[in-house]
Amino acid sequence: MKKLFLKTYTLSLLILAFSCQQGSDEYFIQTVEIPPGYTIEQKIELSARVLPHPRQMLWWEDAFKGFIHFGPNTFTGMEWGNGFEDPAIFNPVELDTDQWCRLMKEAGITRVVMVVKHHEGFCLWQTRYTDHSVASSPWKNGQGDVLRELAESCRKYGLRLGVYLSPADLYQIESTNGYYGNGSEFTQRTIPRPVEGRPFEDQRTFTYLLDDYNEYFMNQLFELLTEYGPIYDVWFDGANPKPGTGQTYTYNAWYDMIRELAPDAVIFGKGPDSRWCGNEGGATREAEYNVIPLDISPEDYDWPDRTETNVAGREMITEQTGWFHYMPAETNTSIRHGWFWRNDHEQNVRSVDDVFDIYERSVGGNSQFHLNIPPDNRGLFADRDAQVLKEVGKIIREVYGTDLLEGSTASYENVLDDSMDSWWQAPATEAMLEVTLPQKRIINRFMIKEAIAHRGERVEQHYLEARINGQWQRIVDGKTIGHKRILRFPAVEADAFRLHITQARLAPALGHISAHYYDEPPKPVRFHRDENGLLSMGVGIAFSWNDYGVADLTQNIYYTTDGSEPGPSSALYSGPLSLSLGGHIRARAIVEERMGPVSDIRMGITRKNWTATDSHGRTEEAGRILNGNPRSHWMSHEADTGPYSITIDMKDTFTISGLKYLPNPRGGFIEHYRVEVSTDGQTWQTIHRGTFGNIINDPVERTAWFARSHEARYVRLSGLTPPGAHRKVGAAEIEILAGR
Repeated sequence: MKKLFLKTYTLSLLILAFSCQQGSDEYFIQTVEIPPGYTIEQKIELSARVLPHPRQMLWWEDAFKGFIHFGPNTFTGMEWGNGFEDPAIFNPVELDTDQWCRLMKEAGITRVVMVVKHHEGFCLWQTRYTDHSVASSPWKNGQGDVLRELAESCRKYGLRLGVYLSPADLYQIESTNGYYGNGSEFTQRTIPRPVEGRPFEDQRTFTYLLDDYNEYFMNQLFELLTEYGPIYDVWFDGANPKPGTGQTYTYNAWYDMIRELAPDAVIFGKGPDSRWCGNEGGATREAEYNVIPLDISPEDYDWPDRTETNVAGREMITEQTGWFHYMPAETNTSIRHGWFWRNDHEQNVRSVDDVFDIYERSVGGNSQFHLNIPPDNRGLFADRDAQVLKEVGKIIREVYGTDLLEGSTASYENVLDDSMDSWWQAPATEAMLEVTLPQKRIINRFMIKEAIAHRGERVEQHYLEARINGQWQRIVDGKTIGHKRILRFPAVEADAFRLHITQARLAPALGHISAHYYDEPPKPVRFHRDENGLLSMGVGIAFSWNDYGVADLTQNIYYTTDGSEPGPSSALYSGPLSLSLGGHIRARAIVEERMGPVSDIRMGITRKNWTATDSHGRTEEAGRILNGNPRSHWMSHEADTGPYSITIDMKDTFTISGLKYLPNPRGGFIEHYRVEVSTDGQTWQTIHRGTFGNIINDPVERTAWFARSHEARYVRLSGLTPPGAHRKVGAAEIEILAGR
């Protein structure tokens, strides 16, 4: 029996004392404590001697990773469940994990993390410790095991498997005899707890100081790590859907057991090995550093989310910095609008162009790309998702399967081979590397890798020159490199390139460079609608909630207004459209018979002359939700008391069927709401109740459809509540939809 107290686990976990010698250089695996008296410049240099742990290097091999959200939410249409779900709703009669793995592999994904228990507490494997699981569902007469099937499919298709086990558990919170936050005493307890008739083949046991919920959680963690492995990721979400329960987590004990049972597993999030990029929309940092400065020892650090723009730049290294810790970022986002499948018609699916763009920015920006593909209620990846995966994989193979530097010569040949165990060591922090091609080639991608396993991350700024018709031209600038940097630029026909490193923490060590060409299709069409309801279209500028304007109109754009797919015979866009009742607009650019991806927008009724009033009588601020400017917003005041509401007067009666909500980017969010309508402003009818799930981490436009259409002049969103501990509600834009 193993006894290990909570404060002693960290020394073995972080391998603080491990180092390797290379001449006078000293390197540190994952973590180093900074010696007393170091100057800021010495600290900066020391950060470049911190290397990834071997488990992190294995993680880097799977830089494109899949994510599977599946469970009761798939059948209820909720983003976050509530713990009251009846297991009988879970019945994926066509479940096919082979299809999942086949499509992920086709996309280029080599590792997958399965959500085996989300926040509502329903378990997708045959756990011994609760009946709130697949054992109580009609699926396969209660004998099914989603994780078992996925593990077998992963072995079949050569994917590494990870598990997401939510620390939060609403079923245990809401159940009368639930373990979560029940005030139980912390006592010495042995993991796993024996269950009659269900012995474990793995006979190892662990003893820790635990309460009821941590014992329950660790019993399930033991099941996952010993009966479905090998496990390569253990993913802990920091979400807390019901604060105030008083439940604490014995993270140290969790980490210790994971290290023993799954030594190759990277612990994500509320753990020491990999971290969240800071958003769920696929955004990436221009400079992603993965050696994190800490002011306190890692054994006392609580691994908070790092959402700031600059996490580990040299400006973040201060007099207080006492440790460096290698903790790479993963860019996690969903192929669909939402983590769970909701329907196959209204739920937006990212385009191939969008997914490939995120791939290049994340994998090519010193982070991992973690793409969620949620199975539908049949238990399959839906057709639209499958098509995107196939096309993205095809592009990745076509672009990055061919190195256009083949046959070239370089001033240092080690960078042209395929081995990351050999590298070019620059003589100083500023350096230049030149490569000459055998002939002119058309190139618009240049890939660079540092020798991070041997020399760490060093480069902070660089730029690339191309020799075009005998003249050197500076074509693109970059910042960090790390595991991989993909430089993207307009295509050039060149016969040589020069990579200039202008700032580094130590003399750079590059392991590999390569060049590629992507025959890019026309870009997606972007939309903007002004306060008068005029819809503009263009390509080349990515409109977003904080960046909008008139885009490039040099490419022909074809569109439809009935939701059908646009093509060369559709209407040709020539200027802003006026659609008083809105509609479903779909558009694409077509250049020389090459068709770009289809973009679509649900437009609401034109809001000209409409007014809005909040529950405290404010009209000017409330009216900002109608002005077509996502930079302006309405938000409740600090001194306001609820319940909050906002009432829209449309000035005429319309037949309405839904609404669109864009959150306030400055922090005013609506999570729960109800919709009331009236034709006279006196008599009101509640027609819809809803939740904008995960709105803080994914603050994008949301669409809510009503069960049926209603006649209304006035629309009131009432009972507005903010998420979590937030105190203010707000909105940037609200639109009312007239058709479906």
